[in-house]
Amino acid sequence: MNDPQKLPCADDFMNQHVEVVTQDMTLTEVIRFLLKHKISNAPVVDQQDQKPVLVGFVSERDCLSALSNELFFGNPSPAQTVKTIMSSHPICITPETELFSIVSIFVNHRLRHLPVVQNGILLGIVSRREILAAMETYYNHSLHTQEHERLLRDTSQALNLRFTIDRS
Repeated sequence: MNDPQKLPCADDFMNQHVEVVTQDMTLTEVIRFLLKHKISNAPVVDQQDQKPVLVGFVSERDCLSALSNELFFGNPSPAQTVKTIMSSHPICITPETELFSIVSIFVNHRLRHLPVVQNGILLGIVSRREILAAMETYYNHSLHTQEHERLLRDTSQALNLRFTIDRS
């Protein structure tokens, strides 16, 4: 982030110490895990060659839905596990994803966390709070180094993340 023209990327501010869960954890185990670690969601990984491969994402919302359905409708058969309640194809970013692209994803998809993945391997996670802090730092740095100069940027990358065009 020393170069004023270079936008910060996920690699600059992602949290690399991520609490993860596995697909075979029961509903009760994942709820207790989230509560114990005081987190609202967790990446779901499979260990392959000592590396965490991202296979999904589980959230408090997923747990609430599964738990309330189980309590209201009765015990499902087979029992609920992380594999049965997780989001199997979460939106992910790479370490090189630039700050404004990440902001666009957060704002337009109303997410709270994004896994940072490269070649399927989970490297870290970025939260809205970390993005807000990075934006504030970048904003203050920009004010002092660019003297309020407005930079023309290539917005195609960020715009491509905001809209999906149906060509059918």
